[in-house]
Amino acid sequence: MSGALTIRVAVESDLPALRTLMTLSIDHGQAAVLTPEQVAASRAVMGLDTQLVRDGTYFVVEEEGMPVGCGGWSRRATLYGGDHSTALRDPALLDPVTDAARIRAMYTHPGHVRRGIGRMILDHCERAAGAEGFAAVELMGTAGGVPLYVACGYMPVERADAEVDGVVVPLTRMRKPLRAMA
Repeated sequence: MSGALTIRVAVESDLPALRTLMTLSIDHGQAAVLTPEQVAASRAVMGLDTQLVRDGTYFVVEEEGMPVGCGGWSRRATLYGGDHSTALRDPALLDPVTDAARIRAMYTHPGHVRRGIGRMILDHCERAAGAEGFAAVELMGTAGGVPLYVACGYMPVERADAEVDGVVVPLTRMRKPLRAMA
């Protein structure tokens, strides 16, 4: 029997556990849809963006005090990538009137998939972005994440594959309008 899932804002002391969770998610979660070379290459474009934690817009889902999922949203222009992917980073603040908020760094522990963790994080992020006046959200979906995002109302905007040392990592830019948050 599984325990109750809770969600809270991530804090600096969560970083080591979140890095471990992300590694497991990338290595095991993407293995079903990517080649081993693509999984290895995806580490160069995926990972933890500590700016989200500092901004208070990154969340951890726990079961009995153990992290089983994480993800967040951002009011900054960076669409995807971790601290190490400096070429992708743009800390400029978005304008809620004209820009879409960003959904960022969604990961689920491979032993806890298909339990609603991704939907829980998306809902939490969408509500928070809507409460700050954003009318839409965008994200960069991995091959493993796209089915979840489509099921949650995200529409593909464009393929935006990343190439790392000659290995193509399939990525899809996706967007979702938000209903007015009351």
